[in-house]
Amino acid sequence: MTHLVALTLALFLDALFGDPRWLPHPVRGMGALIAYFDRRWNQGSGRRAKGVAAVAAALAIVYGLSALIVHIGYALSVYIGAAVEAVLIFTAIATKSLAEAAEDVRRPLEAGDLPAARRALSMIVGRDTERLDEAGITRACVETVAENTSDGVTTPLFYAAIGGAPLALLYRAVNTCDSMIGYKNEKYHEFGWAAARLDDVLNYIPARLTALVMVFAYGGRRLRRSLAVLFRDARRHPSPNSGWLEAAMAGLLGVQLGGTNTYGGIVSERPTLGDPDVSLRSVHIRRAVSIMAGTVFTFTLLLWIGGMIIALAGAWGESTRAL
Repeated sequence: MTHLVALTLALFLDALFGDPRWLPHPVRGMGALIAYFDRRWNQGSGRRAKGVAAVAAALAIVYGLSALIVHIGYALSVYIGAAVEAVLIFTAIATKSLAEAAEDVRRPLEAGDLPAARRALSMIVGRDTERLDEAGITRACVETVAENTSDGVTTPLFYAAIGGAPLALLYRAVNTCDSMIGYKNEKYHEFGWAAARLDDVLNYIPARLTALVMVFAYGGRRLRRSLAVLFRDARRHPSPNSGWLEAAMAGLLGVQLGGTNTYGGIVSERPTLGDPDVSLRSVHIRRAVSIMAGTVFTFTLLLWIGGMIIALAGAWGESTRAL
């Protein structure tokens, strides 16, 4: 239960502080570590094996250090241990910073300042933003909020509930590896193979749980329609996990996501998700952020319920054995 207490405290810390620049952030250290391995090992023959070794080394370092820090905290006091875990989990989630980044896009977009909205959007997406109109900017932002509801919040919480801060940070390290080297281009196709596959595996269950929580928490009168869109379109996305979040969000908002994107001047055609019941407008960014926040709250509540059921079952098992 201490893991659940710690992750709840982490959510409160995130709501209060977001991602303060003055705080040393483990993700930056993870990024520097992966960049080091990339420079040293991503060359010559055997790049796939080198990539596996790089990811394994990074994960061992991250998990080992965080487990040691948590162990020292609990050795001093259960309260200190829980506080240490809470701070570490806090660094692995990004609810407030995601909401703020989305709002940084929405405000100028709503005011009609497309250049400012494009600049803000370019900070959180990898696609080209220079020529996007209001609908294109909104679509990119909504897709990012949907995907990162899982990647940036609920999945770290899921692993924190199972294995505390060390497991949450291990997941974050995998996610960082994937974002840096998990590309299918010539440079990273082999070296980034392990990072991309492991990220897919670790996100598989949490992404689907998050999508279902999202739909059931916010479906309302659109529940049946949203579920239909989710199960119809989730597998159309090139990512085995992102499609679940984007399809869920598309169904809830009654909009169509996916379609044509441009990366470095190269056009990428993706299947569409959802039905264009209404045109994409800046207001959908605000709604997507609200759905994200409610999904995180409901997901955390369900983690508590699950944890209490497991704890009660364990206590009941102990009592029956004592008899």
